[in-house]
Amino acid sequence: MVDFFINDAWAQGGGQGGGGSFLFMMVLFFVIFYFFLIRPQMKQAREHKQLVSNLAKGDEVATNGGVLGKINQVGDNFIVLEVTQGTEIKVQKQAVSAVLPKGTLKTL
Repeated sequence: MVDFFINDAWAQGGGQGGGGSFLFMMVLFFVIFYFFLIRPQMKQAREHKQLVSNLAKGDEVATNGGVLGKINQVGDNFIVLEVTQGTEIKVQKQAVSAVLPKGTLKTL
């Protein structure tokens, strides 16, 4: 009568074949992370590094904080931006997010 309420337990294969599928899933997750997260981020960092290294006097730039200005001086780590006539600020090179086309500041 007790057998009616309790199912018989049958032994499984003892873990055979489970390790290969786990390893495959881990490799698959790494490949997905690489192509969708790591690789694009590395590409974006490489492009920003090139943008920062190519900054020159006279370029019109936008910073991460939204400040627009024309570069008056370029140093190793800092640049001097002229934001209005006679007003200059010192900004880290890494803060530059975009180089604007020439003449953009005159149209604003």
